[in-house]
Amino acid sequence: MLGQVNDWLTRLLGPLGPLIAVGALGLLLMLLTLPTLMKKRTDPLDRIRKERIAERREKAADPKRALRTTDRTQKLDKFATFLEPQNAEEYSATRLKLLRAGYRSKSAVRTFHFAQFALGLGGLFLGVLYATINSVTGQPTTQATILSILLPGAIGYYLPKYWVQRRLQARQEEIVNGFPDALDMMLVCVEAGQSLDQSIIRVARETRAGYPALADEFEMVAHELKAGKERVLVLKDMAERAGVPDVSSFVTVMIQSATFGTSIADALRVYAAEMRDKRVMRAEEKANVLPTKLTLGTMMFTVPPLLIILIGPSVYGIYTTLGGGGN
Repeated sequence: MLGQVNDWLTRLLGPLGPLIAVGALGLLLMLLTLPTLMKKRTDPLDRIRKERIAERREKAADPKRALRTTDRTQKLDKFATFLEPQNAEEYSATRLKLLRAGYRSKSAVRTFHFAQFALGLGGLFLGVLYATINSVTGQPTTQATILSILLPGAIGYYLPKYWVQRRLQARQEEIVNGFPDALDMMLVCVEAGQSLDQSIIRVARETRAGYPALADEFEMVAHELKAGKERVLVLKDMAERAGVPDVSSFVTVMIQSATFGTSIADALRVYAAEMRDKRVMRAEEKANVLPTKLTLGTMMFTVPPLLIILIGPSVYGIYTTLGGGGN
């Protein structure tokens, strides 16, 4: 069926007929989608938003009134309808994922969707360019032309997701590796007479060189506590931002210690010992898995040379004997 359609388009529009049809179909779909995207729902907080925009304009007109730095991504505000999910659950999930990956700016969600949109269109443009050049120099099939157009666009669209996921995994791994050392340091600070807030600040400063992601989390906790936010809410927010089971367990221990009035030093001592044991168990697990992972490499790079060394002379001798007997 695709071959018949390809032949019909070639007879009707020439050699570039399939490419022109795909481009026209894409343009038609974009034109059909634009009215839906342009339709903006009424926001009940529209009045507050307009007041903020007017205030920003006044600050821009009078630099002396700008006590804080202005948002550098104000250019994306006009495209917020296109660059932000309209569903609150989807927006919250994307925001949480970017927070766990280390992107905390106000416009992180907009930048993420803008990167997807821009890279997707860029990939489609490169795919169309490649398909045009390929159709001029050769005679590709319709399936190959469609794949060469859609595949770069799909890669460009999913590239930001892949980048954020890799950044999230690397950040969580860094937090897991540095958390036992941070707990030991926090225990030393608490037993030395410092409060929990002061120990968190000290741990954030000392772990900055080795584990910057963990230091950022502790530093944010310290800033929120200084701002007057409740400690329980601050610790729960830290567990949600980190997305690591060890941090969630630590937050649970701290909340229970504050609720029942037990000693924070005792709770930290017990939990720090558990974290050290858990780190040793992780190292032993990796050491036990290593021989299994090396089995395939050993079979591929050791067994064939060994067989050649052991059986090669015998095979050569048999071949020579049979060859000599035949002559």
